[in-house]
Amino acid sequence: MAAPRPHRRFVARIRSAIGSDSAGFRQSLAALLVSSGGDLVAGLTLASITHTLEDLPGLIVLVPAAIGMRGNIFGALGSRFGTAIHTGTFRISARRNTVMGQNVLASVVLTLSISLALAVLAKSVASAFGVSETISLADFVVISMLGGVLSSIVVLALTVGVAAMAVRRGWDMDNVAAPVVTAAGDMVTLPALFLATFLVGIPGVTVTIAVVAAGVAILSLVIGLRAKLPTMQRILRESLPVLVVAGTIDIVAGLTIEARLDQFVQYGALLILIPPFLEDTGALGGILSSRLNTKLHLGIIDPVARPQRPARDDFAIIAMLAVPVFALVAISAHLAAWAFGQASPGVLQMVAVAVIGGTMATAAGMVVAYYGSIVTYRLGFDPDNYGIPLLTSSMDLVGALSLIFAIILVGIA
Repeated sequence: MAAPRPHRRFVARIRSAIGSDSAGFRQSLAALLVSSGGDLVAGLTLASITHTLEDLPGLIVLVPAAIGMRGNIFGALGSRFGTAIHTGTFRISARRNTVMGQNVLASVVLTLSISLALAVLAKSVASAFGVSETISLADFVVISMLGGVLSSIVVLALTVGVAAMAVRRGWDMDNVAAPVVTAAGDMVTLPALFLATFLVGIPGVTVTIAVVAAGVAILSLVIGLRAKLPTMQRILRESLPVLVVAGTIDIVAGLTIEARLDQFVQYGALLILIPPFLEDTGALGGILSSRLNTKLHLGIIDPVARPQRPARDDFAIIAMLAVPVFALVAISAHLAAWAFGQASPGVLQMVAVAVIGGTMATAAGMVVAYYGSIVTYRLGFDPDNYGIPLLTSSMDLVGALSLIFAIILVGIA
């Protein structure tokens, strides 16, 4: 009897993987669709503030990093909550010495300190790469920190709420946290950054706010690192370096978009597409990373170079989710552009761009998610602190490059 053809084996693997975890597949698909819908709001916001992007040179460099950092910090928080739920250590509590309390405090400190770091990185990188007449460092600090704090209040509350609902309703946090949290970050971060821009360029006021905000960020980090809360200290020490690296990668992604800003401004539909496209590439990888991290903690898979069967089943589920999600995002972006009077290159071209770019980015995300998780686990670190930040920031850059490559390939450039 002839051996099954490769494509038939692949289809059989997908069917087997979905059949063994149909509930997880449905939860992931529902969360991705909800998050994609939410990210269209972010895309419409981005398309509606093109004048602000043009009036404040260099701001677009900060945008992917600011958006991505909400997903990095709170996606990792959701991943840690998911592991705590699976291992039976999660409890809803406001006490600072509990698992939840220390995780929340660590996320607050990371929000303040990394927002400051992103402002410095955005100004430095934009100037180094010749973005002409960028806004001042004080402007970057005000926008990054105030926008980051305002958006983080909402995303933190949502992350805790999702964890509580997951416990009560029996949801798998690994399947819903990454897409819901990152989508919420996208939706609230752009409006928060836009609000913060109203405090830019005010003589004396902008600099004063920037100095005070920077002082608060530095003081909170010092107190957090010296506090006698071991879980919080470990999260801060392990997360800070990787979040700075992730922020740098996101800044480069912003530079990539800055270089083609005129083209995105010409077709508002492409601007609308950016947030849901980048979010979905990160969310798909985030789901995979969270599932792999839990399997590593529970001993279901070993940290080996060749993915084992449970890991390969997760790959198949992610592959099955990717194509319809990216196609629907493209169609939605086209319709949203039409409804709000923005130009579009056409629905077929939008779908081609999203599916081609999304397929490329998702394939790269699988590699980053798997090997990022096993390497950090083998080094003795908690992959929940590394997997989401490394993955989502990498996907912002890879996603931006894949999107631009697909635009050129389809012939929109």
